[in-house]
Amino acid sequence: MNSGTSVCHSSSQTPPIWALIQGRGDHPSKGTREHWKRIDPFQDTLRRLREAFKSGRTRSAEFRAAQLQGLGRFLQENKQLLQDALAQDLHKSAFEADVSEIITTQNEVDYALKNLQAWMKDEPGSTNLFMKLDSVFIRKEPFGLVLIIAPWNYPVNLVLVPLVGALAAGNCVVLKPSEISQGTEKVVAEVLPRYLDQSCFAVVLGGPQETGQLLEHKFDYIFFTGSPRVGKIVMTAAAKHLTPVTLELGGKNPCYVDDSCDPQTVANRVAWFRYFNAGQTCVAPDYVLCSPEMQERLLPALQSTITRFYGDDPQSSPNLGRIINQKQFQRLRALLGCGHVAIGGQSDESDCYIAPTVLVDVQETEPVMQEEIFGPILPIVNVRSVDEAIEFINRREKPLALYAFSNSSQVVNQMLERTSSGGFAGNDGFLYVSLLSVPLGGVGHSGMGRYHGKFTFDTFSHHRTCLLAPSGLEKLKEIRYPPYTDWNQQLLRWGMGPKSCTLL
Repeated sequence: MNSGTSVCHSSSQTPPIWALIQGRGDHPSKGTREHWKRIDPFQDTLRRLREAFKSGRTRSAEFRAAQLQGLGRFLQENKQLLQDALAQDLHKSAFEADVSEIITTQNEVDYALKNLQAWMKDEPGSTNLFMKLDSVFIRKEPFGLVLIIAPWNYPVNLVLVPLVGALAAGNCVVLKPSEISQGTEKVVAEVLPRYLDQSCFAVVLGGPQETGQLLEHKFDYIFFTGSPRVGKIVMTAAAKHLTPVTLELGGKNPCYVDDSCDPQTVANRVAWFRYFNAGQTCVAPDYVLCSPEMQERLLPALQSTITRFYGDDPQSSPNLGRIINQKQFQRLRALLGCGHVAIGGQSDESDCYIAPTVLVDVQETEPVMQEEIFGPILPIVNVRSVDEAIEFINRREKPLALYAFSNSSQVVNQMLERTSSGGFAGNDGFLYVSLLSVPLGGVGHSGMGRYHGKFTFDTFSHHRTCLLAPSGLEKLKEIRYPPYTDWNQQLLRWGMGPKSCTLL
């Protein structure tokens, strides 16, 4: 399709912003930059979407609901197609595809449809003495034209859940699915537009080159999910236009295991959350902190759990995913050389397979502890106490998630109160991300902004403060005007203070 329809492609020279993402320090020549400007493939599409937004067609509750209903039909009518695409991209089982991608997204759609009218209502604001006859409220308005850039690890969930909030908030949307998850990208690009109003929605295809070119344009909001390194570049591009952003990034999520724990219970829970989706989950526990004594008890429990979950030959298990591509496989296989392999460690390049693995004797300076693993590898680092674990966590960047296992609520509360992270779970994993009543979002290096449920609607809405005053009654307003007598000043100070609101 050409740039006038819902899907855009580009074949231009690499623009400056995305040369950085590709790890290149070079900058195109002046001639290249001029060439890029002349053949910009996105200009017509973005102009069309902006005109649609300016027409006001996306603002009504009826239009928003119709778009959400279309998205819901897409999920229902193409479930098998999506399952097949996820199996192709990540070797996901139908069950894993349902619970982590399709059902969770459908829940978001249903929740938004149920609550849309309430979310859109103006919120009244309180007033002081001098504004008692005025109307003050907050109106939730769409930002306008928004850009959603999605990753490959949950290529249905992480592209469509932000879309739910963007549509519910009344925006026009440019959607950029990951080119790495090719099967899902194809479904999103070719099938999804049939269910949405294409005058207000477009899918952009391509890799870093096309995404970089897209980011040269001005958007009214950008929602990005990916790595902190690329998040910095997206934020830099947005800053040129003073565009607000939500950055859903990752990080190394700690998992502290206290000596009081039952090792088999911990092993069951940690292994499921670590090896789900072959470890390619931004909120998965990235490493375990425990004493040498707990490590000795935990290792046989983990081995037992892994065998129970995936059998004696995990590679043949239908419940274990695969690494997304060769680049990620090679990166992960190199990490297997850190510390010592206590469990697993097998790999098959032809199948992009890495076995569920546990590493011990890992040093903090080794690569496996310097980068987000994003694979089925679990390092164990020894600490002597909860205080030492907290000190270890706090000298690193703030993680997206933090986990603490202990039979003592005091230990769990210490970990909660003395650390900072995007989310926290005591004695369990990341099931909280499936709840629509609480937000998902990072802090510091792990991101900014939040979403899920109403939080996504709020993210894509400008909260506009409004004051409506009567055109008459000027005599009551005159006390505000100079010259200020002593009596006027006293009355104004009292009337604008909090006590005047309480008394009235």
